[in-house]
Amino acid sequence: MAGAVATGGGGAGALMEKVDWRLAAPLGLTYLIFFAAPFAILLGVSLYSDSEQTVLGFGSWTKFYTDAFYLKVIYDTLKLGVFAVVATTFLAYPLALVFRASSPRIQRVLIFVILMPLLTSVVIRTFAWIVILAREGVINQTLMTLGITATPLNLLQTELGLVIALTQIEMPLMLLPLLTIMNQMDQNLVDASRALGSSKWRTFFRVILPLTLPGWIAGATLVFASATTAFISQSVIGGARLVYLPALIWQQSMVVYNWPFAAVASLTLLFTVLSGIMALGWLGRFAKTT
Repeated sequence: MAGAVATGGGGAGALMEKVDWRLAAPLGLTYLIFFAAPFAILLGVSLYSDSEQTVLGFGSWTKFYTDAFYLKVIYDTLKLGVFAVVATTFLAYPLALVFRASSPRIQRVLIFVILMPLLTSVVIRTFAWIVILAREGVINQTLMTLGITATPLNLLQTELGLVIALTQIEMPLMLLPLLTIMNQMDQNLVDASRALGSSKWRTFFRVILPLTLPGWIAGATLVFASATTAFISQSVIGGARLVYLPALIWQQSMVVYNWPFAAVASLTLLFTVLSGIMALGWLGRFAKTT
């Protein structure tokens, strides 16, 4: 610890130079054991061309990226994440504006309602959506009672049903960052825009949306990463008809026992999620410069 104390007169730079590197050793060791080592093992396993792991080569990678079926799985996984982000965005902004305009007592109630789903297991919430989306479920019974449809809609094992369920499941991850940044927004800017004759929509797109963009980017990052890796929701609601990367990894590792191919799919999922996060990060930097 003595090394972390400045000897005086050196300023902040001298203080940083004297920080004992051993203080970061626990974090570095944890990162090495729980991320770097498994990643290296996964990369090594993916460099086998056969399921018995006897032939080294890029056969698993070549097979994965030259097969139209697996390319479609990547595309569908990315599309599911984008759809979840778009759906949660369209619902989160009106809810956040209502929250901002509410009294403190109502805000406390709304916060409880927003946080309550996080206190419930995602497995329970997913199975609850089976009851809601079934042919005899709440949505179909409501649509038929209102005369909107004469026959029940097929919502289970469809992409639409999965996006509806993920929208509710992931909504707190979008709302919480958005509420945080929206509460820090200067109301005088909104009032000035309205006083100068701007409509509500123009005020939203020219004032509120740019000011709350950092909160949206944080929420979109969480929703995208969570939706693309939501194995339980994808498997239970999507069923066997919809195949995404998490289900493909499980199938290849636990059913087919083709671990090299599962490793390729796992690394592809990792890079897919990282590409989405990097794209959102780039959008954030672009927003700051405009």
